[in-house]
Amino acid sequence: MNAQKASTLLEKAAQALRGHGLMVSVQKQDGSEEGRWRSATCLGVHKDRCGTDYAAEVRCKVTSDSLGSVVTQLRQPVDVGDPPLLLITDHVTRPVAHRLREQEQQFADTAGNAYLEARGLFVYVSGRKPDDRRSSVRTDKGFIASRLKVLFALICDSELAAAPYRVLAGAADVSPRTVPEVLADLQRDGSLTVVDRRRRLNASKRLLDDWAQAYALGLRGSGLSGRYRAAGFAAWADWQLNPAQARWGGEPAATLLACDLQPSVLTIYADKLSARLVAQQKLAAAGPVAYQNLLEVRKPFWGRSLSSIGQRDTVPPALVYADLLATGNPRCLAAARAIYEVRLARLFPEA
Repeated sequence: MNAQKASTLLEKAAQALRGHGLMVSVQKQDGSEEGRWRSATCLGVHKDRCGTDYAAEVRCKVTSDSLGSVVTQLRQPVDVGDPPLLLITDHVTRPVAHRLREQEQQFADTAGNAYLEARGLFVYVSGRKPDDRRSSVRTDKGFIASRLKVLFALICDSELAAAPYRVLAGAADVSPRTVPEVLADLQRDGSLTVVDRRRRLNASKRLLDDWAQAYALGLRGSGLSGRYRAAGFAAWADWQLNPAQARWGGEPAATLLACDLQPSVLTIYADKLSARLVAQQKLAAAGPVAYQNLLEVRKPFWGRSLSSIGQRDTVPPALVYADLLATGNPRCLAAARAIYEVRLARLFPEA
């Protein structure tokens, strides 16, 4: 199974778990082993104050015939203190779910079937089919992207929660027809509440982190439009960007937001780089393994009404925070914490 397919299965399964009223966070580092996709992927699953962290193991399909070998592989020795392994797959039939539970192998699939058992947490659902109309969880790629965009708009401007659908759709750059369903999904997982017929965002650090992790799994990868070697990398702070067309993200944005961080990779959010910038900085296309003096260009995924949020030259702080977390670099993680404490903590408090 390739990494893209496994990543899609993982996000769908996480979304299905959220449909059971669980808080699910995902943190992923990809790799490969013996021709199959394997990940050091942590799923945090919580309900109220109870829950646990799991190490996810993705399998495309688990049948009665393959169940024994799958469980055997999952029960290979692990280091003391490592999180328990959670089987993630596309669909688990009722008989297979029963056998997995008998063997105490926890699992979750994309249809909402699951067996989770931890301190203060017990979930067992079986019998759901992939096209089960009773499930209110939407897991298709287009809906997940729309959900991420709408939630980003709400994170940037919480007042949009009470705005008309067309206003929120414009800010999120999604079709107005998708907004009611996305908002209903956000209400189901507790991200949004309705008080006196007025929608309100349940802003918290957990919400911010869940969005950042889902963004790293989804929109961030598809938004990368170009990689360049920059001859003027060291003098990036002197580059003249037109804020109406291009803004700094990631590490340079963190530096501009007063973090003590020397960028190792430059990030610009723009539909297209200006010919003047390409010529002035002598930008040349970089190969997939180039890492020195690297500039990454990512496409904006939000509407015009959000363009004024953040500093003049940077994308909104929540996106800078998410970009930094996605690198996994200790220096960037420290900068992300600083961005949170200075720019975001007041709006998204820790529980």
